[in-house]
Amino acid sequence: MPQHAYKYSAAKLLRHGLTRGTWPRMWRQPEFKDTYDVVIIGGGLHGLATAYYLATEHGITNVAVLDKGYLGGGGSGRNTAIVRSNYLTPEGVAFYDRSLHLYNTMADDLNLNVMFSRRGHLTLAHTDSALRTMHWRAEVNKLQGIDSSVIDPSDVKKEAPSLDVSPNTRYPILGALFHPPGGTVRHDAVVWGYARAADHHGVHLHQQTEVLDILCEGGTGPEGKGPGGKVTGVRTSRGDISAPIVVNCTAGWASLISNMAGVPLPITTHPLQAAVTEPTKVFLPTVVVSGSLHVYVSQTDRGELVFGASVDPVGTYRVNGTLEFTEELAGHVLELMPGISKMRLMRQWSGLCDMTPDYSPVMGFTPVEGYLVDVGWGTYGFKAGPVSGETMARTIATGKTDEMIAPFNLSRFTEGDLVGEKGAAAVGH
Repeated sequence: MPQHAYKYSAAKLLRHGLTRGTWPRMWRQPEFKDTYDVVIIGGGLHGLATAYYLATEHGITNVAVLDKGYLGGGGSGRNTAIVRSNYLTPEGVAFYDRSLHLYNTMADDLNLNVMFSRRGHLTLAHTDSALRTMHWRAEVNKLQGIDSSVIDPSDVKKEAPSLDVSPNTRYPILGALFHPPGGTVRHDAVVWGYARAADHHGVHLHQQTEVLDILCEGGTGPEGKGPGGKVTGVRTSRGDISAPIVVNCTAGWASLISNMAGVPLPITTHPLQAAVTEPTKVFLPTVVVSGSLHVYVSQTDRGELVFGASVDPVGTYRVNGTLEFTEELAGHVLELMPGISKMRLMRQWSGLCDMTPDYSPVMGFTPVEGYLVDVGWGTYGFKAGPVSGETMARTIATGKTDEMIAPFNLSRFTEGDLVGEKGAAAVGH
């Protein structure tokens, strides 16, 4: 993309601000066509990134991104915007590290300030077994060239002075896995950047367009769906679209969409809740995670504390907040930082997470020709958005599974070749 494509002079920005002038749209409202080379279901980070890299790296621009709501209105707009690469498996570490690299250069690549903030990531250990897991992760990280190490309570205190590291607490901090490259990024800006750039290269972004069915032929199931079949297009609330390739990049609804193609997925869907406080002077310079307490917290540039926990234990499609979550979250956060007891909680929200048995995603080709998936991201899909788009685009363009996503294939669940990331992803955020 030309670096001057979206630049405005300071005078023009000031004039628009003072006169409330009409701002140009960030992306078009294109005509709805009945034929595309690729249809991507899901207008979140993964779908938009896939479309962007198809256009920019492979010259495939006859692409439609469909979303039943608005771009970024699902998991991409409901997460807590933490990024890191200190995972547990070699496959996961390499994958997320590439994504972190793309986040580092994203502002220049998309010519939009995505507010990436490298601030470090602390994963606390409160038990001997947790500390062993931290050492395990640190060694895996180091072998992959990732900056990650275990530090003691005194060093934890230096990185996050507000934490209570005394030995007399209910859950004393015995150490932590410290990952300096980790940080946060503005989730809305990432979505807007990819959407604007994809649109600039000719991709069609269709909002308020619900996919009602995936059209197939030649399969062993009803209506030609299932193994042995091939995709012919999609049926939407605005009409049918003919396309030889359909990519499922949804979150929360991945299994329901996949059933439309006759491809069942080993996924359960659970709500994930989060909350934010009133703004204060910045006092928490790092991201802090406690797997034992099922909580994580970071502070925004405006001063709000952003909290989250593990997914709700019961699988539902509800996205409302609960009092039980708030009470449990507040109690655990105060065990870590008693000094914030007077801060007021301003709001809370929820999103949907598609969880797989091994806490790793499902990516690539399926038994239905032309139907690909990029789903099952659980609580950590935002971190992987850029690299997922890059590798899925390469897979689509070449017709061959990219080596980075090969371990995440659907067949691993029947072959028993799982990629166990629970130790680094359950409440790793």
